[in-house]
Amino acid sequence: MSVRVRVPAKVNVQLAVGGARPDGFHDLANVFLAVGLYDEITVTPADELRVTCSGPYAEQVPLDRTNLAAGAALTLAERRGLDPAVHIHIAKDIPVAGGMAGGSADGAGALLACDVLWGAGASREELLDICAELGSDVPFSLVGGAALGTGRGERLTALEVGGTFHWVFATAGRGLSTPAVFREFDRLNEGVRIPEPVASQDLLDALAKGDAGALAATVSNDLEPAALSLFPELADTLGAGRAAGALAGLVSGSGPTTAFLARDAESAGRVAEALVASGTCESARVAVSPAPGATVV
Repeated sequence: MSVRVRVPAKVNVQLAVGGARPDGFHDLANVFLAVGLYDEITVTPADELRVTCSGPYAEQVPLDRTNLAAGAALTLAERRGLDPAVHIHIAKDIPVAGGMAGGSADGAGALLACDVLWGAGASREELLDICAELGSDVPFSLVGGAALGTGRGERLTALEVGGTFHWVFATAGRGLSTPAVFREFDRLNEGVRIPEPVASQDLLDALAKGDAGALAATVSNDLEPAALSLFPELADTLGAGRAAGALAGLVSGSGPTTAFLARDAESAGRVAEALVASGTCESARVAVSPAPGATVV
């Protein structure tokens, strides 16, 4: 028997970042949208815990116990007194170290798959608790849809979305470390009083109405200056996407993937073609949001 789970990528339409906390994390107002780019996690009984990966980004994925998918299996097994002897295979389609929560998606997907495979019967609350233990973005990967993440992003409030939003995601030739981007954020803001992060009501209203133009006017990412400082070439990608007719462009999360909001599917296709032709990115992917969270398939 095996269990297969499909789990989505995410884009942050708002990422408001507070100052560093004593524990090293930052308080956030993080408006997540799940988007239709997916990893698939298949979990099968085995003699011992092992992780394999296939797909266009496979060579960048750690296959040891630092992988969040392995961490999810180990954590659930420990809580239930089980042997975590499973083979976890990740069919990778979400960019790695790209600011789209690909690793977090794999953790959430493996957790759900192991829960079903083992008949562990974990409640939704326990699954979310384990997700928060694994990482700040993992709970949203389980839930999907749209949500406001507070605390370090792990405390979720579901949000209403009144329509479909069309996106183009431009991938870069190399990744960015999320901790490194936060360190650069702290360096750039040294001596600056950083306000408490708060979700934009105009942005939440735009989501609820399904109004792409209004959403484009309100998207923001406080980590974007730090990502651009570490990866200046991203400015060229942002410029190319906007010049091609995107309603808005921003760095996705900690980057370096850049996200472009388009008016409709046809416009998204044109933006993607122009981005590839510009030579400022490795590839351009079209996707829609919102998308469902981790789902057994």
